[in-house]
Amino acid sequence: MADGDNKLTFWGFFKTIIKAVVGIALFLQAMVFIFIMIVFVAFIGGIATQMGGGGNQQGPSLKVPEGAALVLDPAGVLVEQAAAIDPFEQALSEAYGAGQPPQVEVHDIIRVIRAARDDSRIKAMVLDLGQLYVPSYAASKLHDIAAEIDAFKESGKTVVAVGDYYSQEQYLLASHADHIMLHDYGSLLIYGYGSYGTYLKSLFERFNVTNHEFRVGTYKSALEPYTRDDMSEPAKEANRAYLSVLWREYTSGIEAARGLPAGAIASYADDAVDIIDAAGGDLAMAAMNVGLVDELRDREGQKQYLIDLVGKDRDGKSFKGVGFRTYLVSAAGPENTAAPDVAVVTAAGTIVDGDQPFGVAAGDTIARYLKQAREDDNVKAVVLRVDSPGGSAFASEVMRSEVLALQEAGKPVVVSMGSLAASGGYWISAGADEIWAAPTTITGSIGIFGFVQTFENTVGQYGVYTDGVGTTDLSPIIAAGIGPLPEEFGAIIQRSTENGYDRFLTIVSNGRDLTKQEVDAIGQGRVWIGETALDIGLVDKLGSLDDAVAAAAALAGIEGDYDLVEMHENKSRFEKFLESLAAESDALFKGKAADETELFGSYLADYQQPALKQMIQKIASEARYYEAYNDPNNLYVRCLECEL
Repeated sequence: MADGDNKLTFWGFFKTIIKAVVGIALFLQAMVFIFIMIVFVAFIGGIATQMGGGGNQQGPSLKVPEGAALVLDPAGVLVEQAAAIDPFEQALSEAYGAGQPPQVEVHDIIRVIRAARDDSRIKAMVLDLGQLYVPSYAASKLHDIAAEIDAFKESGKTVVAVGDYYSQEQYLLASHADHIMLHDYGSLLIYGYGSYGTYLKSLFERFNVTNHEFRVGTYKSALEPYTRDDMSEPAKEANRAYLSVLWREYTSGIEAARGLPAGAIASYADDAVDIIDAAGGDLAMAAMNVGLVDELRDREGQKQYLIDLVGKDRDGKSFKGVGFRTYLVSAAGPENTAAPDVAVVTAAGTIVDGDQPFGVAAGDTIARYLKQAREDDNVKAVVLRVDSPGGSAFASEVMRSEVLALQEAGKPVVVSMGSLAASGGYWISAGADEIWAAPTTITGSIGIFGFVQTFENTVGQYGVYTDGVGTTDLSPIIAAGIGPLPEEFGAIIQRSTENGYDRFLTIVSNGRDLTKQEVDAIGQGRVWIGETALDIGLVDKLGSLDDAVAAAAALAGIEGDYDLVEMHENKSRFEKFLESLAAESDALFKGKAADETELFGSYLADYQQPALKQMIQKIASEARYYEAYNDPNNLYVRCLECEL
């Protein structure tokens, strides 16, 4: 009887498991069906809207209450150009907790602020920056946005900053508000700029990986993460030089915006412990005591302030407002007219060989856009927007050749540097008719390196070896990787590296009207900040993308109006719809309407990982740098130290 009971118990348990699995499968099937139906209905609605005319083409077509506030709440990593991401793949990844953080383009933020400035329905702007993550090297993007916030204020409209806390980068933008509120249990910590890498030499040695390093230049430290366990003194010297300028621009910008005395921000960072002690350990009170914020309020208190400013929404639960994403989707782009065109081609991200979607500076892709501009008779000038630390030397040369072809066709080329235009980014820029940079642009890094790893010792300790015969001394290249690198091939790479550096010097010498000796003196792989690059002749002028566009039009002799045309692969209407749907998905699954003005989102809460996972992700990130090394000649012009 006991055996029978055991059998019944076992089969009962087994049937329960089967039922649970079937139930979960049916539930997932139903959820997929519901999701598809939502997409289908929304898509049909989108088509109907498009067929219905889509609203006023002179500005945002959505219904904005009179006297409302624009809620500037961009969510994601601030970038020059967002990488191409499959919306469905991203949604599924996020469902399993593995999604990549979203990206937000700096020019989308600028476009929205400008549209709101000229929109009579918008009375104020609320800076809700908790979901915005800004890499330290992207300082120029912050300063560009800050300038637009100032212009918004100059139009007579109010700017208010709200937040549970402010990161160092978020606060640079918040400091330009008329009124800054911080949660009474929040924090604001400013710690300055630094450049700290993850060094893997000992890790590679532990696994018997053989690094073959070929480089030219005293300051070319791109390989240091793989070949050292610490930062070299020349790299520290170069990094201190440009970090000090970034810090000066950061502190002076905030002090001017807040009316603080010179040195106040540096003192707040240096004396943080004493200042916080004086506030009884209260970080929020410490920030208010030194004038960094105007008022401490909890979330409801901050929301009430906004209700008092612009009035209640139609439900009477919050203030009248429209969110960044909603306003962006509805904002009209520039109109195409019969006027001459100035084309903008963006090279953003790591420079790689071949064709890639946007968000990566692929040599063949960017060259194709430049060629399209050259062959378009209505395009009279080109602005090459560069925001890249460099990468493949061959891909850089492919793009530079198209720049020269444009000039030979009689079309001026003006380079506008973003936050980064270093190494390969400078290679493609050097021959332009004019080079514009921001004061905080990180550029230079004129140097070149070759890098090959082999794993003969790694696999050898597990009993794996290579052997064979070949017809020449170079034939063992076939087995390189698992086998050793032939000495002769190493010599070839070194000679190619030296030749590549000489070629780099020649390109800069010809493009910048400097002798090769002068270029070598400021080269050697050293990084320069924008304002210093102006002094030493690496750039012509300091200014924004708008300034570069105006300069290109002037060089082309365009008088009067012109159209600004962005050269890239046009997304289909369906792709745009999917992106807008993905943009609203966070709101949808959090149980609120897409246009509801919810505040106090947190990038850190959504994406910050435990310390151990952060360390693993950092090492994985360093490994991905190596994956991007696809130059056919194994030669690279890249500045890793620029990516703080």
